[in-house]
Amino acid sequence: MLDIVDPIFQPDNQNSVVKPIMMSHGTLECRSLKETRKFFEEFLGLECVRHSEGGMHARCGMKFSIVCLENKDVVNKLSILNHWGLDVESPEAVDRAHKAALEMKDKYRIGHITDPIVRHGIYSFYLEDLDGNYWEIEYYDGGSVHEDAFDFGDRFSDD
Repeated sequence: MLDIVDPIFQPDNQNSVVKPIMMSHGTLECRSLKETRKFFEEFLGLECVRHSEGGMHARCGMKFSIVCLENKDVVNKLSILNHWGLDVESPEAVDRAHKAALEMKDKYRIGHITDPIVRHGIYSFYLEDLDGNYWEIEYYDGGSVHEDAFDFGDRFSDD
């Protein structure tokens, strides 16, 4: 079995068919890797590397990356429910990011920008990038939404 250096946790999946050691990546589409990389690095603060002629990895603070695949013909537009979340350190950081999104909307070809509000215990806003992907810039007063969601466990039945 492959060991992950400094894992957050060891998966409890001995009873599953697939026994993954970690979730490594997700994918999204873009029209131009060059323009998308500029937005990802300069505005969102993600680290990017080109791993192929038509693709790049983007990451921030985890052993998980978004694989961005260039599709110059047609990029499938997603709804706001299909979004990527970026945690920031304070409500003021959410407000600063919101202000910057409004000010830099033309420079980075940002589309729809929602107003910051508190929903389900998280202060955040959403913005649509140049390729129709949505990003939630969020602050959670409890520390880490990711950790709390799993620490709290199931709160509702599947039935």
